[in-house]
Amino acid sequence: MFTPLRRAAERTPPGRDRHIDLLRAVAIALVVLGHWLAVVVTYGERVGGDTILAFVSWARPLTWLFQVMPVFFLVGGFAGAASLGSYRRRGGDAIGWFLCRTDRLIRPTTAFLLTLGGAALLALLLGADPATVGMGVWLACLPLWFLIAYVTVVLLTPVLLALHRRAGIAVPAVFAVAVAFGDAARLLGGPAVLGAANYLLAWAAVYQLGIAWREGALPARPRVAVSMTAGGLAALVLLTVPGPYPVSMVTDPGDRLQNTSPPTLALLALAVAQTGIALLLHERGRRMLRRTRPWTAVVAANSVIMTVFLWHMTAVVIAVPALYVSGLLPQPPPGSAAWLLLRVPWLAFLTATLAALVAVFASVERRAGPCPAPGAGRSGAGTVALTLAGAGLVVAGLLGAALTGSRGLPAPMLPVYFTGAALLRAARSSHRP
Repeated sequence: MFTPLRRAAERTPPGRDRHIDLLRAVAIALVVLGHWLAVVVTYGERVGGDTILAFVSWARPLTWLFQVMPVFFLVGGFAGAASLGSYRRRGGDAIGWFLCRTDRLIRPTTAFLLTLGGAALLALLLGADPATVGMGVWLACLPLWFLIAYVTVVLLTPVLLALHRRAGIAVPAVFAVAVAFGDAARLLGGPAVLGAANYLLAWAAVYQLGIAWREGALPARPRVAVSMTAGGLAALVLLTVPGPYPVSMVTDPGDRLQNTSPPTLALLALAVAQTGIALLLHERGRRMLRRTRPWTAVVAANSVIMTVFLWHMTAVVIAVPALYVSGLLPQPPPGSAAWLLLRVPWLAFLTATLAALVAVFASVERRAGPCPAPGAGRSGAGTVALTLAGAGLVVAGLLGAALTGSRGLPAPMLPVYFTGAALLRAARSSHRP
């Protein structure tokens, strides 16, 4: 496996910005580590659990380090603008680009949902408690929240790129103002639905920063980088410490207002600071990745990045009966010295479990599906219709599965998702020369 990865690293086009790939890999690694560290498992008469934020207040500021999904959307915008421009220069159109771009998102997700659904059904047939199975499926499906927003902004990339070329950096600023209005409506006691648009607006704003970076509106210069880092951190402190937003940048059961559901202005402030840090480290990262060994490691990480992200909470579901129901790990008070010490074997087991899952499922991500060639001509009306319908059903299916929560299996929404995935595959096949 290492030889093909090394060869792939050596074949990297000279114009590729390798720092972007490094940021993507680091972001997903921190997301996985943050989720694993935060999980609190309890086992008495039945399995239960919570987040460490429900027990200790000192963990809340640490979420500023581990909430790095904005970085993923930032590099997504950068890479999306770069690949769309390249695809168009080679004679392709936006629909063909979207079908290619989402191939490595949809195939691993489809395999994940098929496997998870089959495992849940088998567990129920073997007599497992439906409530426990439902909680396990909900926990494993937590990563799907990210895909709902990400697939949507990828679909909107041609529009967002056109908006940038028309209005520049004003576009994410307008999105941020709209997010602030949604926040204000909720803070003033309005219904929660008034802030629902922030699920798209906030992540689109961060994605738009990536487009601006790629297009040169956010140059990787120290003055720009330091200004964004300092300004973002200052705004974050003002919005959370004396301001109305919670300090935690992830879901905290003790807070009435959450910074991620939907995303808030405080989360955007963190995104601005992270963008500044990414710009500040840009040249240093590019210099380091000119060497073959570190670049090969980044290529290897990115070759399985969706697999790691999709399956990392399934590793937690496997670890619960293996370590807690079996009695191998005790249950000291969350946040205590003993609990912190036991995070070491907990993380070791999760790492080994995830490595096994990646070994089984990574080939799904690495295997390329049908993809429209850039020179195949413009998409026909049928391909456009299949693509839009497929993308809509995929997003709707993922949203329905995510909203099911721990009440049970998202069975009614799985056919919606699978239909959408099948339509996208049909569109890819119909577009091939």
